[in-house]
Amino acid sequence: MKFHKPLLLIVALVISLSISAQQTGLKALGINLENYAYPFDVNYLSIESQNESYQMAFMDVRPANPNGQAILLLHGKNFNGAYWRETATVLAGEQGFRVIIPDQIGFGKSSKPEHYQYTFQQLAANTKALLDDLGIEKISVLGHSMGGMLATRFALMYPEQTDKLILANPIGLEDWKLKVPYQPVQWWYAYELGKTYEGIRKYQLESYYDNNWQPEYDEWVNLLAGWTLNIDYPRIAWNAALTYDMIFTQPVCYEFKHIESPTLLIIGQRDRTALGKPLVSDDVRATMGNYPELGRRTREQIPNARLIELDNVGHLPHIEAFDRFIGPLVEFLKE
Repeated sequence: MKFHKPLLLIVALVISLSISAQQTGLKALGINLENYAYPFDVNYLSIESQNESYQMAFMDVRPANPNGQAILLLHGKNFNGAYWRETATVLAGEQGFRVIIPDQIGFGKSSKPEHYQYTFQQLAANTKALLDDLGIEKISVLGHSMGGMLATRFALMYPEQTDKLILANPIGLEDWKLKVPYQPVQWWYAYELGKTYEGIRKYQLESYYDNNWQPEYDEWVNLLAGWTLNIDYPRIAWNAALTYDMIFTQPVCYEFKHIESPTLLIIGQRDRTALGKPLVSDDVRATMGNYPELGRRTREQIPNARLIELDNVGHLPHIEAFDRFIGPLVEFLKE
């Protein structure tokens, strides 16, 4: 695929990003995060998908004292498997779970296609191929943010393989296309190309952490911002645009009633994440991303669900309030 952008604009963007990098001490990151170390050994599965071959990165964290159970951790859109470090350490090291942490195609250390029809069904099928290759027949599935939409789709497609389902501040608890005007992929592509360190940090500060920044949050800003300094960033931005379109056009909220697995919802009550907020009026924006309400409504829609509400916690419970997140999770998994 050719990424069309006027030459002068590209030059200006490169100069701007270079100045930003000098100011923040950022380093350019490889398109597949080749120069960023993950917390556990990374393996790769060759995936034959849509007439191409792709490499799917994953971590397979084996416990020293296995309890015979496994759990799959699915990352959000602005993240990769590395941010499950602390969660996986406790689940494998202290609780005996085998922990599988994939980077989906288009994310993290996995391949970044030039062309890909992103659907949650396709990502779920890729994930099942990984589990089948590892010989895992039954597994609990934990998804955060966009990973919650994928975890839901996986549980719907493969109920016999899904032991338990855990959704941690999942997006997609509402259908945003009912309120937000559709934007073509090219619009999201331009949006991604315009990202900078300052903009990424500002978004996370305000949207994730309620203007309360901690030094450990820097890592997740630097990962995204470091990509913008890569000469192949247009390829990364294009994949990000395609996944925005997937999220916007493929809601899972109408199918919660069909989930068969026991389900735990862990919902940070301060979260107000919603796709497309800048595209609607103030009045409409105020009705979007009400996670206290959405969590309770979703609990009623899923047949065998319970809800853990974490007061004064935002979009990333496992990062912002790990001690309050891990307890209910472990208790649910051990039942």
